[in-house]
Amino acid sequence: MIQYRKILELYFTDVSQRTISTSVGSSRNTISDIVKRAEKLGLERLTDNMNNHWLEEFLFPEKQAIEKGFFPPDWEKIHKELQKKNVTLKLLHMEYDQQARDGGKIPYAYRTFAENYGKYAKKYKATMPIRRKPGEILEIDWAGSTLSINDRSNGGNLTVYVFVATFPYRQYSYVEGFLDMKSANWLTGHIHAFEYFGGVPDSLVPDNLKTGVSKALRGEPILNEAYRELADYYQTVIVPGRVRSPKDKASVEGTVGFISRQIIAALRHYQCFDLRDLNQQILSKLNELNQEAFQKRPGSRKKAFDEEEKSYLHPLRQTRFKLSEWRSAKVQPNYHIQIERMYYSVPYEYIQSDVDIRLSKDLIEVYFKDTRIASHMRLYGEIGQFSTLTDHMPDNHRLYLEHTPANSREWAKTIGSNMEEFVAILLKNGSEKKALNQLMSLRSLEKRHSKENMDLAAQNLLIASSNPTVSVYKTILARNKKREHAKDDGSLSKMVTNENFGFVRGANYFGGNPK
Repeated sequence: MIQYRKILELYFTDVSQRTISTSVGSSRNTISDIVKRAEKLGLERLTDNMNNHWLEEFLFPEKQAIEKGFFPPDWEKIHKELQKKNVTLKLLHMEYDQQARDGGKIPYAYRTFAENYGKYAKKYKATMPIRRKPGEILEIDWAGSTLSINDRSNGGNLTVYVFVATFPYRQYSYVEGFLDMKSANWLTGHIHAFEYFGGVPDSLVPDNLKTGVSKALRGEPILNEAYRELADYYQTVIVPGRVRSPKDKASVEGTVGFISRQIIAALRHYQCFDLRDLNQQILSKLNELNQEAFQKRPGSRKKAFDEEEKSYLHPLRQTRFKLSEWRSAKVQPNYHIQIERMYYSVPYEYIQSDVDIRLSKDLIEVYFKDTRIASHMRLYGEIGQFSTLTDHMPDNHRLYLEHTPANSREWAKTIGSNMEEFVAILLKNGSEKKALNQLMSLRSLEKRHSKENMDLAAQNLLIASSNPTVSVYKTILARNKKREHAKDDGSLSKMVTNENFGFVRGANYFGGNPK
């Protein structure tokens, strides 16, 4: 007789198959077949009810059929096929019956086929009991059932979604209603749950919903950034349940059904116009359930939690976590990003770059490759508003923005008193818009001329003309610069008057000193 249980017990304690073969008196091929079948069926540990007979039927159900002369069904294949849409056990029996008769074998009748499959499925779906530690895990989910409140604006109903958090150790729970299942309410539910429990667990086990998990990879799911920040702030870890594996968070799944019956169903006819009013009713019902006495053991969920579990929780932070939301955007050619139809500037060097945005209630922060490059107070109200910082602008844009009459006067002071007088005349004589355009052209000359030369040219202009203009100023400035260059290279010639010619009247003539 093959000792299935002893073989697996030794294998699970890392004993080699050669040693197991020697210990139980079975061949190594037999040991290998048993180990491979156990691994294929996901059997990782043994419980008390798994004796040799149970393990033989579970690992090799086809042997039972062969011993009785019937064609053995492939129960694993049948179990997988039955999970497909529109496939029934009756259809699978018809296919099995045809396969058996084509091979000249005896098939099971449908009743026996269904009974044997039931036995297989019961063992195949056997769940391993997991012993939880106090304060170790908090399982979280949205309830499938919803509530509603009356909408004052149109007389209709607003759907209320129910957030549920449960400690599996003693089934102590927290429940709250929200108007949507978006990230902000998901995080708010966690914060309120921590405050209700008076502490934080070692780990959180949510479902693979988008508000918590950005991408549900099989090995390591990618968490929503705001959710990860919350876990970091409260010093806990997030371990999402596997995709399509509700048994990973069986406690909250069971609590959701319990809450649906005891709270949601009880409040289905409750009429209210305010979510706070509804949540007060939910909290009242929740406290009743948590304080209700157990049927099969002394105490209640509340008492068991306070006595056995609460001391294992991590203490709450003194300040509540500030909600945030992460988004991504591309910097537009006008060096702004658009968030909820509001526009915020970033340094112009990042035009056409992809950036990450962290949104909180009052602040927007922009990150490029994990480095913060800009922050703004969040805009509310009329759409289309701009928040622009001058430090984010190119130099020519910044100069244009700062180009005002007052700013032009300040600039003139840095050049000299003559330029200050010239600018004042321009602003006084013409329209402001025309004067500012002239001054923009005037200020651009500073890139090619020194302040001393510019002020000297302004002095020459004010002496020569009572109605100075920018065009004449530019002519004087260019002439002065040309003369200065000629003086530097020695090409400037000094004119001398020759008084020997009669038609040339010299200084002596005009001075009144005839010879």
